[in-house]
Amino acid sequence: MNRLEGVYLTLDEFEAVRLAWLEELKQVDAAKLMNISRPTFSRILTSAQRKIADGLVNIKAIRIEGGCCKVGGRNNK
Repeated sequence: MNRLEGVYLTLDEFEAVRLAWLEELKQVDAAKLMNISRPTFSRILTSAQRKIADGLVNIKAIRIEGGCCKVGGRNNK
């Protein structure tokens, strides 16, 4: 993975994808949760979608960065 070229999602992009795709929220509701306008949410989500598509189509690592917090999962200890 370290040798792959990568695309970088910001934490805002990651959260927008989570809310829109995983939680299946409407953009207006997701924007409220993120304390941003609906058009801003749409721009963030579109940016994330392009980056994810680039990563999948061109076989690039998809990395998440840009904040002071850590993103943990169920398997992290």
